[in-house]
Amino acid sequence: MTSNIAIPQVVRLAKRITNIRIERYHGTCGELDKVMRGLEIEDSPFIKGHQLYYNFIRPHEALDGRTPSEMAGIRIEGDNKWLALMRNAIKYNKS
Repeated sequence: MTSNIAIPQVVRLAKRITNIRIERYHGTCGELDKVMRGLEIEDSPFIKGHQLYYNFIRPHEALDGRTPSEMAGIRIEGDNKWLALMRNAIKYNKS
């Protein structure tokens, strides 16, 4: 059974195989890496924040303006998605 939320790393275009999706993601990570060259702490909150931004807040052109979380069926309600994510984290960490 295949999952509709997995994004394949390799895509077949015409008659050749290409890895454009994963290369696009690596390009985004490369841009972030340039501005964070002095970051020595691997578990920095900034890195987790970027993951949240990339997966839950940032619209992706390849996904028709949706986020990866929306493609997976996870909706973040409200105008301020950062605030909604923080409130949900507080709510679920208390229980």
